[in-house]
Amino acid sequence: MRVLAGKPYPLGATVEGGGVNFALFSANATKVTLCLFDRSGHFETQQIVLEQNTQQVWHGFLTGIEAGQVYGYRVDGLYEPHSGHRFNPHKLLLDPYAKQWVGQFVEHDSHYAYDKTSSDGDLSLDLRDNSEFMPKCKVVDVSHLTPIVPLQRGQFTENPSQSANLANATLAPMPTPIAESIIYELHVKGFTQQHPKVAPRYQGTFLGLVEQQSLEYLIQLGVTAVELLPVHSFISEAFLQNKDLSNYWGYNSLGFFAPHSGYLSHANIDEFRQMVSKLHQAGIEVILDVVYNHTAEGNHFGPSLSFKGIDNLSYYRLQSNDKRFYINDTGCGNTLNISHPRVLQLVMDSLRYWVEVMGVDGFRFDLASTLGRESYGFDAGAGFFDAIAQDPILSRVKLIAEPWDIGPGGYQLGAYPQGWSEWNDRYRDTLRRFWRGDFGMLPEFARRIHGSSDLFEHSGRSPSASINFITSHDGFTLYDLLSFSERHNLANGEDNRDGHQENFSHNHGVEGPTEQADIIRLRQRQSRNLLTTLLLSQGVPMLLAGDEFAHSQQGNNNAYCQDNPLTWLNWQHSAEQQQLVKFTQNLISLRKRFKALCYPRYIHNNTQDNSPLLDWFCRQGEPMSKVLWAEGQTRSLSLVLRGELDAIETGEQALLLMLNSDEQALEFTAPPLNGFSAWQQLIDTHAEELDAQICLNDEAPTLKANQTLVLPDRSLMLFYAKSQGVTA
Repeated sequence: MRVLAGKPYPLGATVEGGGVNFALFSANATKVTLCLFDRSGHFETQQIVLEQNTQQVWHGFLTGIEAGQVYGYRVDGLYEPHSGHRFNPHKLLLDPYAKQWVGQFVEHDSHYAYDKTSSDGDLSLDLRDNSEFMPKCKVVDVSHLTPIVPLQRGQFTENPSQSANLANATLAPMPTPIAESIIYELHVKGFTQQHPKVAPRYQGTFLGLVEQQSLEYLIQLGVTAVELLPVHSFISEAFLQNKDLSNYWGYNSLGFFAPHSGYLSHANIDEFRQMVSKLHQAGIEVILDVVYNHTAEGNHFGPSLSFKGIDNLSYYRLQSNDKRFYINDTGCGNTLNISHPRVLQLVMDSLRYWVEVMGVDGFRFDLASTLGRESYGFDAGAGFFDAIAQDPILSRVKLIAEPWDIGPGGYQLGAYPQGWSEWNDRYRDTLRRFWRGDFGMLPEFARRIHGSSDLFEHSGRSPSASINFITSHDGFTLYDLLSFSERHNLANGEDNRDGHQENFSHNHGVEGPTEQADIIRLRQRQSRNLLTTLLLSQGVPMLLAGDEFAHSQQGNNNAYCQDNPLTWLNWQHSAEQQQLVKFTQNLISLRKRFKALCYPRYIHNNTQDNSPLLDWFCRQGEPMSKVLWAEGQTRSLSLVLRGELDAIETGEQALLLMLNSDEQALEFTAPPLNGFSAWQQLIDTHAEELDAQICLNDEAPTLKANQTLVLPDRSLMLFYAKSQGVTA
């Protein structure tokens, strides 16, 4: 083996003819040492000092080694925490660009650059070697991999004729427009860990997600995209491990290129690509929940595992008056310094890798306000957003923001650039409160199911900017939302202090499970009400995996550390659960049928083109007026969506939705509309039998114009009509 000068780009370990090029950015290091290990990662075999430094990148080319080589880094420099420097060459560090890890992370005091027993705390220096307890990096050759690219809408495959040079890879147009997407948020492990028809070796893995039974379930459900909770390599925090818990959700990233090894069945990262390919073949896109706002290294008392020991001053945002301490806009101890060009490069390189090499279709950015915060505050024109907008690859994938963090001015719902969608928590809270029966909700409720034009339209954005959801991984499941008025998080070991305090939930008379039939029926009806409203709203619906069969976490609304049957989906379903699944399947089919439910523009009745029209009525069938909208005690509403709505039939049609969140049955009148005299019932959430709950054939009951009906308490009905003279 010889050590040659090599190149400063690309960063990371790159297999080239005759060897491997290593390149590591560090602006403040005085020496960088590459450490080679045996294939198992147990024994350090050689140390090589990278002598070349080009534009703050330390690099070297090693001849005679190849893919599979295991390595890590030791980095020398100042240890002056008050100046932001935490170099300690006794600590083995992970390459930020590593594409695969070997071995497991084991919590140990030697991971800390300081002596945890010293009275000087993190100002002291620890001289112990931590390599025994660290995972190592593995050289991966991606040059021979065929990029995964979509061929046409709903059909994907690997392109066998594509050049092996990944720089030449191109993306076809996104297969499902964001406006037509139906997103399904799931946890890779939790989805199949208890699935009885998934082979045990694949349970809880990427490949388990596309085993025949689980893949067929997703297809039959009808979702267009799965949104995976973090799959970047992550570790569990020490305070969790000390309580025999773990970071189940994975929002503790450390490797932005390496798939989490716990989701691999055979330690082969190509398993992730196989999963993507099979989902694509089924017409299902893959969206990754990514965490670029902070890392697993924590605050000044946290371990030195990668970034902190490579160049703490560059990688993290530090307090200006004392760089010993970290800016904590994330609530997780540290904040990545995305404003630094090399850190921004890292994020962009990671995103492109997951699109070009691993084949994903989009990203949901955790605490995205952190990524858009410049020194003066959040800016929709921040460098990160500009970098995405000009990128020929990333500007064309789905981009979803969680539009808040805990930093100054962190709540930025509606403030993101064009081309971005945002998790809409105002939609979530409004829908919960309306169906809980809160008073004074009508105007806000109407704005949310209209697509939240008040939040997004002012900047030229469309309803697809709003990701509508009732529940997500963070908070109650749908079943728990309707069964618990209080959080029950004692299992998390924080004396029930963690998790959201205000959930707008309601137990409907009994806290938790009950055998009272009337309460059970009411909770089931409320589930149907919320799911139906979600799927009939303008904007992009997102379902939480398991809500469609009433999965419960026993009232835990912050189950991030519960890697056990509490969070793993149970696939042994009762008859009632199976019925809710079928109801949800039919809801999704109905949304796909009526194209106006996912209209790409906001629906206003002053348009001159052939856009759909949306009208609001009180339950007496009269148009809503300012006076009616201001009636704070009213908990009922009707709306009519009309135009050329149907993806199957032509001509003018209309949907009539009647909603009653009151505790009493109310009388509704079908509004008189020119050309519409007979309404066919599609949905009745008060019905007990599935065929009566949702009926997509011509045998459903009908309603005449001006006819009245009694809508039971806390229920809704949906009707369909064709204009007179319209034929199929």
